[in-house]
Amino acid sequence: MARRLAATLLTVIAALGVATPPAQAAVDFTGTVKLSNCSGSLVRLPGSRPADKALVLTNGHCVELMKVGQVYVDQPADRTFTLLDGSGAEISTLQSTRLVYATMTGTDAAFYRLDKTYQQIQRQHGVRALELSATRPVAKAEIRIASGYWKKIYSCRIDGFVHQVKEASWTWHDSLRYTPSCDTIGGTSGSPIIDDASGKVVGVNNTGNESGGRCTMNNPCEVDAGGKITVRKGTNYGQQTFGFAACFGPGTELNLSLPGCEVAKP
Repeated sequence: MARRLAATLLTVIAALGVATPPAQAAVDFTGTVKLSNCSGSLVRLPGSRPADKALVLTNGHCVELMKVGQVYVDQPADRTFTLLDGSGAEISTLQSTRLVYATMTGTDAAFYRLDKTYQQIQRQHGVRALELSATRPVAKAEIRIASGYWKKIYSCRIDGFVHQVKEASWTWHDSLRYTPSCDTIGGTSGSPIIDDASGKVVGVNNTGNESGGRCTMNNPCEVDAGGKITVRKGTNYGQQTFGFAACFGPGTELNLSLPGCEVAKP
């Protein structure tokens, strides 16, 4: 019965000339990039225009192991990124001109600005940037973590949100914890966390507890609001990115003084 009603409704919509939205394509490697030491993705903000210079998202620790409280803003950056197509084939090299933002304080994220616009990249290589979601993700949502470095896509769910993830001297807030099937490894750092339903980027993959250590390098721990520490060996984490949408003005220009921009500042 439900199928017949749906078919009838589609027939009526077609007759009225109302366009139905296209189905969300399955997540693949479109928009992902490979760094020399990490993964990353070509991303656009919700308000980005075709003529804007394109951005690449990765981790702050893929720039360097930054000190606590250290924030880079608008620094010269001559770095190359290998662009992948949907199948994972390497199709071009992209070049950055600026490190727009990078930190390992509160979150672990970095944005590079490229020397080409979104429109140029799409026309020359047929690749459209992934959209950075401006909305907080929800627990249990299906996600895909697409590693350009390893050319591997991990599939799992958001297991929950962690008040603090601590690793060595760094602390990250409101982190994403994955269900076990996202067993990410070194080199997947900086991979986009893509919401499977919308196809938008909701986070950036950054760490995991490798051997059961307690809050040490490569062995992050969880700290709840009361200060209780939990160690989850083999569990992996990412950092949410929706908060960055409030930090960019027109032309993909970073403006840390914009209302709602709450990321670490220099």
